[in-house]
Amino acid sequence: MRAVDRNLGSCPVCHQLVRFPKQRRAQENYALCPRCGSEVTLRKPASLQNTLALVIASILFYVPANLLPMMHVHTFAGIQSDTIMSGVLYFLETGSYLIGFVIFVASIFVPILKMLILLYLVYSVHQGQTTRQKERRRLYLLTEVIGRWSMVDVYVVSIMIALVHFGGLSEIRAGMGALFFLLVVIFTMLAAMAFDPRLIWDTPKEHHA
Repeated sequence: MRAVDRNLGSCPVCHQLVRFPKQRRAQENYALCPRCGSEVTLRKPASLQNTLALVIASILFYVPANLLPMMHVHTFAGIQSDTIMSGVLYFLETGSYLIGFVIFVASIFVPILKMLILLYLVYSVHQGQTTRQKERRRLYLLTEVIGRWSMVDVYVVSIMIALVHFGGLSEIRAGMGALFFLLVVIFTMLAAMAFDPRLIWDTPKEHHA
């Protein structure tokens, strides 16, 4: 039996189990945690709508993040600008296959995979699917595990900006692609936080409710 069937909710702050009176559940769908005073809900309000909106926003940011330069290298010979893919190709051409593979996975494969998983989870819950709950729960946990690796490109650019600064000889500056990629990472993380995995276990009738 699920916690919701027993009118029990978990506090998002201190994880205290809170019992919902039936009349309050029907009227307000929230209660106050007796331990820390935080608001506890049986399900996150508008979870699917918020998740979908954030995923769509991250998709829109992902396009310029890949088309615009991630960084500009200023040297006495001129300015060289690199996008995510051109940076990957550079490392592959110079024989740094491991670095190129890591950047490709973290900056291209992981964000796309995370957005596809979240879209699938929203679709499956909206359609009221009642099968493969455990597999979908694992997919949601996967988005939390791989989400942090999306920041690799941003870390590389920020470190290189701080380290490579030799006056008029060489200097690295962040491009607009880095800003849009940072927005992609932030919005996908917010989308994963907005999705309520407890919806996976609800019945179609509860989904519509």
